[in-house]
Amino acid sequence: MTQDIASPEAQKVITESIAALKDMGLQGDMQVLIHWGMTLLSAIMILVAGRMLGNFIARRIQSIKRLDETLASFLATFVKYAVMAVAVVTILGQFGVQTASLLAVMGAAGLAIGLALQGTLSNVAAGVMLLILRPFKVGDYIVVDNVNGTVKSLGLFGTELATPDNVYIFTPNSMIWNNDIWNYTRNPLRRQDIQVAISYEDDINLAFNTIESVISADNRIIAGDPDKKPQVMVEKMADFSIGLIVRFWSTKEDYWALRFDLNKNIKEALDRAGITIPFPPIAAKP
Repeated sequence: MTQDIASPEAQKVITESIAALKDMGLQGDMQVLIHWGMTLLSAIMILVAGRMLGNFIARRIQSIKRLDETLASFLATFVKYAVMAVAVVTILGQFGVQTASLLAVMGAAGLAIGLALQGTLSNVAAGVMLLILRPFKVGDYIVVDNVNGTVKSLGLFGTELATPDNVYIFTPNSMIWNNDIWNYTRNPLRRQDIQVAISYEDDINLAFNTIESVISADNRIIAGDPDKKPQVMVEKMADFSIGLIVRFWSTKEDYWALRFDLNKNIKEALDRAGITIPFPPIAAKP
């Protein structure tokens, strides 16, 4: 009669085969775990290295003294993001993503996103044009539309400004590019006018001589250049006073301090000379 139960030798072989299969499964799981763990660790290291490298290159660019601060700020930002983009593409390749196909898909997606974000991309294009034409640089005081302040940095998407009372302003580059830019610190010299009113009863020549003596005593006023000599002129003969203009040139650094000082000094000199500054007569009450 045929035996239904396998012999002990056969059972031993089956048991050893099952154990071997289990060991192979565990070893396979461990190998997969180690593989993905190393891949993840490598991705983290690439990301950290990319960030550190981008920041390092950005700092090196900004430390170049011969490079304009505005251009250095823009290039530093661009290089930083470019290095990070390369790092991200490298990480995707570590996980088996076909980067060539990915770049093609990203190109198509970028085109669609570009059409949807025309305003944002116009800021980048405007930033490039501002760098090429250079209507201002970091440290200049500009006025654009209703925005005014000192330029702190020019980035890919916008320009950072600070008002005289230190209020932070972030202005899109496209807004600056599409408007007139008034740069008050680009030229080394600036002209300014101070208006003075004297009475009809006062001696106009005495007023001229008094104001000219104040101007000649201040060495911040440019007097050597024939085209920029200080002038005192009659602007108009108004109803109750004669309007004078005091016109002079100075360096941009002395502009405001000189204006404030001359207003005070001219007023005091006219008072000492007996020159009056008239006021409109007050209408009598009925």
